[in-house]
Amino acid sequence: MVIWITGLSGAGKTTLCEAVRDLVKPHLPELVLLDGDVVRAAFGHNLSHSESDRITQVRRLQSMSRVLAEQGLAVLVGVLYGNAELLAWNRENLPNYFEVYLNASLETAERRDAKGLYEQARTGLMSDVVGIDIPWYEPIAPDLVFNQDCPEPPEILARRLANAVPRLRMALSNTPD
Repeated sequence: MVIWITGLSGAGKTTLCEAVRDLVKPHLPELVLLDGDVVRAAFGHNLSHSESDRITQVRRLQSMSRVLAEQGLAVLVGVLYGNAELLAWNRENLPNYFEVYLNASLETAERRDAKGLYEQARTGLMSDVVGIDIPWYEPIAPDLVFNQDCPEPPEILARRLANAVPRLRMALSNTPD
């Protein structure tokens, strides 16, 4: 299975993925986490952040997710960029696909801008920032949406996500709350 978590930079993808991993991995050892930034670094940062390279990065994550899921692993993916075509491919090609959208307004993402991306984009020091000079494509039909403009603690969101996904819910079924 593949759980695909997407949202703008600063929406909380990595934080939620880590909270889900911390909650579920002790009960589901075959859970693996593919974080977009970590995978980019693993490939040697050989891609820019242009829209075309972002598509290449998503395709890497799609391919890796598929290979791992076909081996029986539960794959948790945190990724920024996506468009209707890429997300439709996921639904058609990734086993037991479950899509989570961390819906944060651009204003919220900019307030949480830990990496300083938005500020650099607004001041002209950086380009190719999704939501500023690269379009952000909101998912059309995610399986679960979390409103990150009024966020709950990541541990609460992780529990809600786990309860929404049968394989994760089953793994936690003998776990006290």
